[in-house]
Amino acid sequence: MKAIVFERYGPPEAMSIREIEKPAVRDNEILVKVHAAAVNPQDWHCLRGKPFLARLMVGGLLKPGHQVLGSDVAGGVEAVGDSVTAFKPGDEVFGLSSKHGSFAEYISLSKSSLVATKPDGLSYEESAAVPMASVMAVMGLRDKGKVKPGDRVLINGASGGIGTFAVQIAKAFGAEVTGVCSTRNLELVSSLGAERVIDYTQEDFTQGAEHYDVIFDVVAKRTFAECQRVLTSNGIYVTTTISVGLLLQSLWVALTSGKRLKPMLQRPTTADLAVVKELIEAGAVRSVIDRRYSLAEVPEAIRYVERGHARGKVVVTVHEQAEETGQ
Repeated sequence: MKAIVFERYGPPEAMSIREIEKPAVRDNEILVKVHAAAVNPQDWHCLRGKPFLARLMVGGLLKPGHQVLGSDVAGGVEAVGDSVTAFKPGDEVFGLSSKHGSFAEYISLSKSSLVATKPDGLSYEESAAVPMASVMAVMGLRDKGKVKPGDRVLINGASGGIGTFAVQIAKAFGAEVTGVCSTRNLELVSSLGAERVIDYTQEDFTQGAEHYDVIFDVVAKRTFAECQRVLTSNGIYVTTTISVGLLLQSLWVALTSGKRLKPMLQRPTTADLAVVKELIEAGAVRSVIDRRYSLAEVPEAIRYVERGHARGKVVVTVHEQAEETGQ
């Protein structure tokens, strides 16, 4: 099968398309024919091996152990292991691989991966855009932010992969949403349901008069110290970044203030993906796709995402004919 492979840490040029062995199907795995995949910031961090901890995600300090990147996937089940009962050959699925590998024509997914049947009415490309970004949004808003109806929620980075889902999911949870983005994305964020949209090139939300019950900094561009002024007395600042320093700071804030700092340190679950699927099928959430690339163009797709200006998600079409026919 064809796959995008990297044997050393470095820039996108370190990747190349190769013929490699098709994955075998173990007892608790399913083999999926990849119709579409999606690019996440995680991919370029793992490709470059920066920060250094990213190397642990691909199993090698000096060179990558997993040489095929890609976590988001949508496709058709080709075969199942003997102990698998939830899926059968022919099922259309989407999900999040626990060991990368979706930038290829086939991928094996184990029990530790997040997999569900594809949402009704969504194409493979639209489905591949969902898993990682949407479950991050669910965990940040529901689990860390404890968002409830009537809360005033600000999403910093509202036009990106996580941000476009976060705006819609916060609305579905009954929140009053403010989105922060650049000038060219104001209309997009408003179309996703945000009551107010702030152009960060013109206005600094941390200096405004509005106060928020939850600030979800999906791009990790502001700090708790900068944002605490515009948090309510029991407000929560959630960030997608994580470090030992942030964990210690969150403990200190919890001891000294009614406000909270919540770094995102938890693993997503299949139940999280099921929440998003239900919202999609109810018409409350949709995928936003910025650009589409072929499998051979994965290095270019990663380079584009690394620049940090993608509107929504960037997807990779692997089996284009299957995308058109649904087979």
